[in-house]
Amino acid sequence: MTNPIADIEKADVILITGSNITENHPVISTYVKRAVMFKGTRLIVADPRKIRIASLASSWLRPHPGTDVAWINGIMHVIIKEGLENKAFIETRCEDFESLKKSVETFTPETVEKITGIPAADIIDAARLYAKAKAASILYCMGITQHVSGTDNVKSLANLAMLCGHLGKEGAGVNPLRGQNNVQGACDMGGLPNVFSGYQAVSDPAQVKKMEDAWNVKGLSTTPGLTVTEMIPKAHSGEIKALYIVGENPLVSDADINHVTESFKHLEFMVVQDIFMTETANMADVVLPSLCFAEKDGTFTNTERKVQRVRKAVNGPGSARTDWEIVAAVSNLMGYPMNYTDSREIFDEIGTVTPSYAGISYDRLETEGLHWPCPTADHPGTKILHTGGFTRGKGKFHAIDFVPPAEATDKDYPLVLTTGRVLYHYHTGTMTRKSDGLNERAPECFVEISKKDAAAFGIGHGAKVGITSRRGHITASAVVSDKAVPGTVFIPFHYAEAAANLLTHAALDPVSKIPEFKVCAVSISAIVS
Repeated sequence: MTNPIADIEKADVILITGSNITENHPVISTYVKRAVMFKGTRLIVADPRKIRIASLASSWLRPHPGTDVAWINGIMHVIIKEGLENKAFIETRCEDFESLKKSVETFTPETVEKITGIPAADIIDAARLYAKAKAASILYCMGITQHVSGTDNVKSLANLAMLCGHLGKEGAGVNPLRGQNNVQGACDMGGLPNVFSGYQAVSDPAQVKKMEDAWNVKGLSTTPGLTVTEMIPKAHSGEIKALYIVGENPLVSDADINHVTESFKHLEFMVVQDIFMTETANMADVVLPSLCFAEKDGTFTNTERKVQRVRKAVNGPGSARTDWEIVAAVSNLMGYPMNYTDSREIFDEIGTVTPSYAGISYDRLETEGLHWPCPTADHPGTKILHTGGFTRGKGKFHAIDFVPPAEATDKDYPLVLTTGRVLYHYHTGTMTRKSDGLNERAPECFVEISKKDAAAFGIGHGAKVGITSRRGHITASAVVSDKAVPGTVFIPFHYAEAAANLLTHAALDPVSKIPEFKVCAVSISAIVS
């Protein structure tokens, strides 16, 4: 996030898109609700489903799934046409504005309505509302990123924020809501194939030399590695012969699970390191039991870039170890010594090789967290990014055209499936589905369908139905709901016994390599008992 969570309540306007925030980020949603209900903040929600937060919105935009670039371009078209852009911010802080201006010329409200289904008048109203705000905050999540155009979607939101000068100040920003508790920290620590910690490029010889010196090694590769979604096909083809999976359950979470299963069968060796036996762990040759967050010391970095201490509260079960102890033991056996004594020693090393963490220490984190970048020991941390300038100097506008989803509906598969989460379960259910209370609240998989589609397909509320895509088939209970838009159905992906990702396809964003979980074509039919 460019801005801290508390800034949400300082916004004049909040735009939420691609996030069912009350169910997926219920704590952050309280900031939004307080801002709207008690502080006069205006809310714009862009989501194909009538999610709960839409009831508080001044403007609810209901786009067809996979058409985000079109409606964002449409909003920018209106802003530029009416002269509502922040000219001073653009002139002093940005570049390539003319290319953006030209790229959105054809995205008139009427054209956008034809692409997205959003009424032209709603596009105009939302554009004026966002542009005229003194400070406007954009909140987005995986409903924006999990598309073949996911990178373009994010760039488009950045374009919109720069166009109106809603960056580098309180109550503003472009703020991704991370999907898991330490996703930000994992990325910060180099959990990406193209960077070391602190987003230092592996392709940069100077960064490679720095890491070689710090780690006393030679010959580190300057070639970026593979993403998870690139590894799976290479396992299938035999190019990758072994996988070491830590804290992931791809046999529920990855797209096109049937293909993932076959790919794993082609491996010669698979290791899974996790806190519970998962569907993926059951296929592994070796399972390494690890400790959960409450059983170890360390740090997490949350969605607002705040680094916080985690302290051991209870002893772990059996022979389970911390993740770093397991990795260090494996490394020692493979010939590279990792002889750390505790997590504090590891964090001290992080600071020596990671400029954005250089000023953070366990002692400074004793009573409160710090936001990176925090380059020196006397630096207070950086709550708001881009206050005086951007990392690259001037912010770059990108001319982005609309690209339709990778898979279209037809007479055999007439409905669009989009997937997501529900309030009571988390991700693949590895933890939450072991809770009797949560299982009582959300016991089984369901498919959410509109009243119009339910009538057309002869489906009643609560009926067992079959859902089929070009890749797989599952059964679930039908939930006839006003949340659903005609032509689109929603299925949560938590339930291994009716895994939504048996249906999804593995078409990837060309840059981020994330699958298009949010759009695929399916058919639905009632099951006659």
